[in-house]
Amino acid sequence: MSHLKKLASQTVVYGLSTILGRLLNYLLVPLHTRVFGTADYGVVSELYAYSSFFIVTLTYGMETAFFRFSQDEAKKDKVFPTAFVSIGVSSIIFMLCMGVCAQPIANAIRHPNHPEYIRIFALILGFDAIASIPFALLRQQSRPAKFSIIKNINILSNILLNVYFLMLCPYMQHKSNILLPFYDETIGVGYVFISNLAASIITLPLLSKEILRIKKGFDAALWRKMITYGLPLLVVGLGGMVNETLDRAIMKYLLPAGKETLSQVGIYGANYKLSILMSLFIQAFRFAAEPFFFSHAKTSDKKTIYARVMDYFVIVCLGIFLLVTLYIDLFKYFIGEQFYEGLKVVPVLLLANLCLGVYYNLSIWYKLSDQTNKGAMISLIGAGITIGLNIWWIPVFGYAGSAWATFLCYFSMMLICYFMGMKYYPIPYHVKRVLGFAGIALMLFFAGRYCGMYYYAGDLVRTFSINSALFLIFIIPVCLFIKKDKTQTSPVR
Repeated sequence: MSHLKKLASQTVVYGLSTILGRLLNYLLVPLHTRVFGTADYGVVSELYAYSSFFIVTLTYGMETAFFRFSQDEAKKDKVFPTAFVSIGVSSIIFMLCMGVCAQPIANAIRHPNHPEYIRIFALILGFDAIASIPFALLRQQSRPAKFSIIKNINILSNILLNVYFLMLCPYMQHKSNILLPFYDETIGVGYVFISNLAASIITLPLLSKEILRIKKGFDAALWRKMITYGLPLLVVGLGGMVNETLDRAIMKYLLPAGKETLSQVGIYGANYKLSILMSLFIQAFRFAAEPFFFSHAKTSDKKTIYARVMDYFVIVCLGIFLLVTLYIDLFKYFIGEQFYEGLKVVPVLLLANLCLGVYYNLSIWYKLSDQTNKGAMISLIGAGITIGLNIWWIPVFGYAGSAWATFLCYFSMMLICYFMGMKYYPIPYHVKRVLGFAGIALMLFFAGRYCGMYYYAGDLVRTFSINSALFLIFIIPVCLFIKKDKTQTSPVR
């Protein structure tokens, strides 16, 4: 259990800071969904969907390559400067090119009056990419506290600037007739992006101590090895972004003519945010797990450890799924009332994220065995499923089609990754145990949905009472499993 406790403790540290930071960041959702209409919020969702593709491209697998090659003691001091210089040079070139081509790009995505959005996002993405390797260094050194503090400073700066530009300035200008410097009410949605840029700029000086490690020198031979390892992970990352964000990027092009397309994008994007707890846990786990998995790659019991990690990971994710879906009548107040029509897709998106989290756990086999090309193949298959199903289902079912396409994509990737892993790098996962917990969670979910629809519709007190009892029913087998697991020196298969 000592290995699991170490991973759990680091996940908690990353998680507390990530939860705090992301919760603060997600407080912008109630603000944005009340300050902006569905169409304006659709612009925010769309542009951040585009940006997800670019941040993956700009880091091109270097973070994972950094963890992988840091295991080589002979080259350890050269890994950071090599990765950082590579990312830094490519990011600067990207920012310059995007600045020059801003107007044609704005025309292409149907925002011809706002080329400044393109320039702002180019700077945000460039600075965030440059910061990614210093952040990876903090993770590799097991320094979650500093990692978390800097991340939260970034998030808090973003929030405060959003509040200043979107709430304080309009109030003071309209109620008190005060002319404020650096404020122009016609910018509107643009202040969301300006606030993000300022927060990204603030972050870099806070990482100066880590950045100064570039003095140890760039190694061209090492860089070629890192690029060879990392480029297939670029395909993996891009495939992941296709699966995660393509729907919001292309929805307005696929919805039937006559629909308020950006409003539909906004409704879907806002309800996607209600999977926040699942996303927070998965992100915190990934921060802690990737260096953890690599650090145990040479131990004799590594596969046993990885299997037990999967057990606990799935249990936590299922608990989050039940918590959100059984108490959806509380969580819905996180978004504005005009977005409530999209609540029907929240359970589907939660299950999709659960499958994605399991896939992240399973994917360790191709990273440890240096078969990242196979990971790229899985991502390309997932991207093909996402693109095909979105083109087919969005015109028919709207954003609900996107939600189901996301689920089927991640479910397929999870299965493919599992069976390929069993062939090339078998890990003794406890499949029956995991499926048993999943079956219990789904039965409880449908029981809660049935009672809420047919017996206690509109009676919130009874609904919450029944759903609380259902949630406790799930906790009982979880506690029994944990108690039994602690008494064993190895997991039961």
